[in-house]
Amino acid sequence: MNAKIVAPRIGISACLLGHPVRFNGGHKKSSLCSDTLASHVEFVPVCPEVAIGLGTPREPIRLVGDPESPRALGTLQPERDVTAALAAYGRQVAGQLHDISGFILMQKSPSCGMERVKVYRSDGHTLPDGGSGVFARALIEARPELPVEEDGRLNDAVLRENFLTRVYAYAEWQRLRHDGLSRKAIVDFHSRYKYQLMANHPLQYQVLGRLVARLAEHSLESFAPQYFGQLMQALKQPATRGTHCNVLLHLSGYLKHALGPEDRREIRRLIDQYRAGIVPLVVPLTLLRHHLRHHPDRYLARQAYLQPHPETLSLRNGI
Repeated sequence: MNAKIVAPRIGISACLLGHPVRFNGGHKKSSLCSDTLASHVEFVPVCPEVAIGLGTPREPIRLVGDPESPRALGTLQPERDVTAALAAYGRQVAGQLHDISGFILMQKSPSCGMERVKVYRSDGHTLPDGGSGVFARALIEARPELPVEEDGRLNDAVLRENFLTRVYAYAEWQRLRHDGLSRKAIVDFHSRYKYQLMANHPLQYQVLGRLVARLAEHSLESFAPQYFGQLMQALKQPATRGTHCNVLLHLSGYLKHALGPEDRREIRRLIDQYRAGIVPLVVPLTLLRHHLRHHPDRYLARQAYLQPHPETLSLRNGI
């Protein structure tokens, strides 16, 4: 029904793939990453602490000072400050791995943690709320549009589905840029993501629609990064049952003249059951896709929403 989905490349904290690179010589292997996702994506393992020359095993580091700009210091030798080295490596990875479509980071790590990483005061007590790992902060600042998540947050079915949706959208945009941007290509790309945007962020769906309508007024060089940045920011907001139901109803509207009243009632019943939390999203979607195979619509056939990631990942079975 959709364009062929190509396996994207995703950066990942090496310890999550079982590499023995942690300070104690161990790892934090993630079965989700190493077993489930590895068969659908190409992982690029990175360990910033090893990359900047810290050995394995090694003295642990921790974040100290201002949570908005902490220092990464040795726990035993606080004069060992690796903040600049970790930040520089984050920027280096952001530039060198230009073809990655996402990044999965190790949670709570003073180098890789995205949020809620322990930050210590000079007296050894922790500060409330914590902060971000130095490498992670530099990577995200250098590539703000890149889909980035922590391994722990990916255990949440909604966040996992949202992250992979963004990863595959990012990969598709990368292929578009590689093949050569044109105004037609951008319009086609936006059209393909119309219903996915409607599900994730209805307001930005309208904003981006108006923006694309004025595409002819801008140069491609200025328009493309502005549009894509706003698109990725919109997709970062997880869809809700309510917004999914809105999209499902829009899609079913295309079938109202092709189906009899009994089939239309069955679709509405499953959408209502999904809204009530009785069935997962995959149930009404499967029925809609079944009817669309028998009553094809060229516009809907290209919609990313119907299959934003490989069906074999079963990401919509749990939401």
